[in-house]
Amino acid sequence: MYDAPTIAPLPAGSGVGYKPQHFTALMDDAGAVEWLEIHAENYMGDGGRPLAQLRLLAERFPISVHGVGLSIGGEGRLDRAHLARLRHLLDWLQPAVFSEHLAWSSHDGAFLNDLLPLPYTGATLTRVADHIDELQEALGRRMLLENPSSYLAFAESDWSEPDFLREVARRTGCDLLLDVNNVFVSATNLGFDPRAYVDAYPLERVREIHLGGHDEDRDDHGAPLLIDSHGKPVDDPVWALLDHVLERGGPRPVLIEWDNDVPDWPVLEAEAARAARALAGVPA
Repeated sequence: MYDAPTIAPLPAGSGVGYKPQHFTALMDDAGAVEWLEIHAENYMGDGGRPLAQLRLLAERFPISVHGVGLSIGGEGRLDRAHLARLRHLLDWLQPAVFSEHLAWSSHDGAFLNDLLPLPYTGATLTRVADHIDELQEALGRRMLLENPSSYLAFAESDWSEPDFLREVARRTGCDLLLDVNNVFVSATNLGFDPRAYVDAYPLERVREIHLGGHDEDRDDHGAPLLIDSHGKPVDDPVWALLDHVLERGGPRPVLIEWDNDVPDWPVLEAEAARAARALAGVPA
């Protein structure tokens, strides 16, 4: 189990995923936004405007770094070159937290443009835990592990997702990132109760919460199919599920993710303000 040094946590307020077109607005008047999240892979270069702007933002806002390319659930070893670039970024930026996904996205040297789900078995648990141990030792810090959005279930799974994540956290010492939209998407697609999922989830290990938009479709049998798209406002049922999470677990940092069809700043800030209102009604 990894025992990481203590780093100042994110504030239990609302944050947004940073996009360069919002830099001036954030520096002028951030409104309800108290912290920012960046995607690690966008900032692994040397110098230039992106890093210069990020340095200025980090002087004003706590930063969360979110990785999308490590393939923690993959069968192969973690990419050592990628780990080295990531360590360099984190050592320079000193963010409040670093997070990655419970998913795989590479195989035999090929990188896929998706975060793919895993069967929840003993073998998967061992592989994921080994990769997280390796990652945390390489980075010199504790990570957060995010629950995926799912579009199918594996017949061989013999752990529920909340129990699987609880055991990964127990074995490795990592903490968790709870994506509430992913819970709602998976619950709709796989036919389970999202509130029961939250009730079974190890909320005591959650250090960050994500919210995002999703698209609605139908599968080949006409049943509802939700796609985690991050390209529209958060839907009302997801806000209601956030309220349930906060009632059960207390206030946590809440992020608005909007990665596609990114709106003008007032639209994104309004979503952050709604998250701030949800947090304001929760006892500390």
